[in-house]
Amino acid sequence: MKKKNNLALTIIFSFIVGGLFMLGILKWTPVLDKISEGGNNTVINNGTQVFEKSSLAASVEKIYDAVMVVNGYQGKQLASTGTAFVYRVDAKYGYLLTNQHVVKEMKDIRLINTNNEEIEAKVLGGDTYLDLAVLRIDKKYVKLVSQIGKSTTSKIGDTVFTVGTPMGNDYAGSVTAGIISGKDRMVSVSTSEYNSNDWVMNVIQIDASLNPGNSGGPLLNVNGEVIGICSMKLVDAQIEGMGFAIPVEFAQKHIKNLESGKDIDWPLLGVKMTDINESMYTNSDVEGVVVVGVVKGTGAQKAGIKEDDIITKLNGKKVKDVAHLRYELYQYEANDTITLTVIRHNKEKNIKVTLNSSKD
Repeated sequence: MKKKNNLALTIIFSFIVGGLFMLGILKWTPVLDKISEGGNNTVINNGTQVFEKSSLAASVEKIYDAVMVVNGYQGKQLASTGTAFVYRVDAKYGYLLTNQHVVKEMKDIRLINTNNEEIEAKVLGGDTYLDLAVLRIDKKYVKLVSQIGKSTTSKIGDTVFTVGTPMGNDYAGSVTAGIISGKDRMVSVSTSEYNSNDWVMNVIQIDASLNPGNSGGPLLNVNGEVIGICSMKLVDAQIEGMGFAIPVEFAQKHIKNLESGKDIDWPLLGVKMTDINESMYTNSDVEGVVVVGVVKGTGAQKAGIKEDDIITKLNGKKVKDVAHLRYELYQYEANDTITLTVIRHNKEKNIKVTLNSSKD
């Protein structure tokens, strides 16, 4: 009996000593850091050090040196600031993507890399509707090339981050993080100083902070892969955290034309139009655009489109204003034939139109 009691006491003593030993390990060593590797957003505080398991630091390193400041000059006057990132190199040059609105009408483009070197850049090509431009620099200034990912595989709620130049050179290389708040957002934008609603962009909505100067910078997933190009944000006293990025696939589709300096061959309908709420039909219950002029020799004129026709659909898809019609139109190419649904004298009819080229 005495031996059994001694054995029980030994077991209990062993448990107590082992427990105290384990508590000591957990308190004074980062062992929990190893245990928690599979967790997300885990912070372990052992009393002397903090170990963070969800840091984006390793992912930031994959892009940081590929990002550069873009300064656009008119004469000697700094007129525009934005961000660009290297997406490829060849034997002589490095190639960077940015927004067209950052470099448009700039006489001189200067980049600044993470070595603080000022670099002369050449604009190879850009397009207002894409809001994308390609820059070229000497290869010797390229420290890192970005890794391109896919926005199509990303999901709402995924963590994303940006690297950019908010508010000028003093804040170059700023990193902000957030989540994907929405996909396939149709946002109306202006492509000229005269119209605030003449184009629609299909973009990724994010809540990562974007500020003036972030335009053209990369949007990245947690692996440090580029999935978008930061382009704009909604600005209003009552709005917070609504930024937008162009999906990287959209840029890839047009990159060769931009690199070669070729104008994008947009399809041309051949009509002048206005939103229905800005026309004599402003009180109409119909959504669409009103034709205010037809260009001679174009597909629209040959198909019989007339002034005062109200275009309500393009290939069966509703168009509520000029911006949306142009977006739907630009999904097609020159020489494609589309079907417009129009209302003429209160009667609906379908008219087939063969599209011209914007280069004609």
